[in-house]
Amino acid sequence: MADILPFKKPSLQEKHKGKTLCKHGHHKWVVDKAKQFDVKQGKLVTRYRCSRCGKERVKAH
Repeated sequence: MADILPFKKPSLQEKHKGKTLCKHGHHKWVVDKAKQFDVKQGKLVTRYRCSRCGKERVKAH
């Protein structure tokens, strides 16, 4: 006879963890290592990506 696995429905807190922060503009920005630097209009540009939702941001230095 097979083992019976208990299936548990994820709670709303677990299901939406981190999404509400990004909706209100509190992103967790991390430097995108794949496209770390890019030259745009003669300025050094760094690409950032939110680790929770995946939104990208470009910041010139």
